[in-house]
Amino acid sequence: MKTLWTSRLTSFLFVLPYLAAFALFLLFPILYGFVISLQDFELLSAAHPFVGLRNYMTIFTPGTYENSIFFRGLWTTLQFVLYSVPLLIITGLGIAMLVNALPAKLRGLFRTFYFLPYALSASVMAVIWLMMFDTNAGFINSLLQKLGLTGIPWLTATPWAWIALVLTTLWWTIGFNMIIFVNALNEVPEDYYEAASMDGANAWKRFVSITLPSIRPVMLFVMITSTIASFNIYAQPFLLTRGGPGDTTRVLLINVLDQAFVRKDIGSASAMAILMALLIMLVSIVQFRLTNRKEKV
Repeated sequence: MKTLWTSRLTSFLFVLPYLAAFALFLLFPILYGFVISLQDFELLSAAHPFVGLRNYMTIFTPGTYENSIFFRGLWTTLQFVLYSVPLLIITGLGIAMLVNALPAKLRGLFRTFYFLPYALSASVMAVIWLMMFDTNAGFINSLLQKLGLTGIPWLTATPWAWIALVLTTLWWTIGFNMIIFVNALNEVPEDYYEAASMDGANAWKRFVSITLPSIRPVMLFVMITSTIASFNIYAQPFLLTRGGPGDTTRVLLINVLDQAFVRKDIGSASAMAILMALLIMLVSIVQFRLTNRKEKV
């Protein structure tokens, strides 16, 4: 009995640092943010009266400023999710398969090469791609002009601004998905491929019949994490396009932070953030349920 109690105590002590960090840096901010969303919490005011669900009702009231910026920002964010998530999954898997097809001596080098951008900070990423996409002196437009072609307004016109943001996101974050997929592909038994080859299955049939079913749980994980990350996009449009041209790339997080620190209405901004978190949870649950349903079928 004493040994069992000691074992449980030891296990608890191992997870205690994580639980403490989780409570301090995630659970408490979420709960405190919800409390703030129920208050008239202006940044420069000492009084923060309780207003209940008024901030939420204002967001869903047509014609209000909060309603306008929330739903316009949400639509812009959803556009980015639809543009980026399929590419993040397909490109990540494609690069992982290409890396796995390389000779063993080169695999580590190319994994590092593709993963390096993921380690860069947002500011460094923005500087690099501003130099690439700048309309007047950017590397891409300079190259196009040398080829006798007209430069493209990458960051100042649509749909080029969206293309630039998606390409930047792919370059910056694809290394994470690639590493996850590489590990998943390495777990697929080689015997399956050998047996399929002996039965006359070509590369495409082996991919559809063996690779995809074997890595389906990892595919679900990558899909959900990519969706969450794309919903939380902020650095790319803020640093590259400033939400332009006009407000076509002004995503929801830009509006939330503007509401909080420019208009100084922390209560309303917290309500928007809570609604955004609930929407991300809902989308993740739907993705999980749909994928599980396909597996059962």
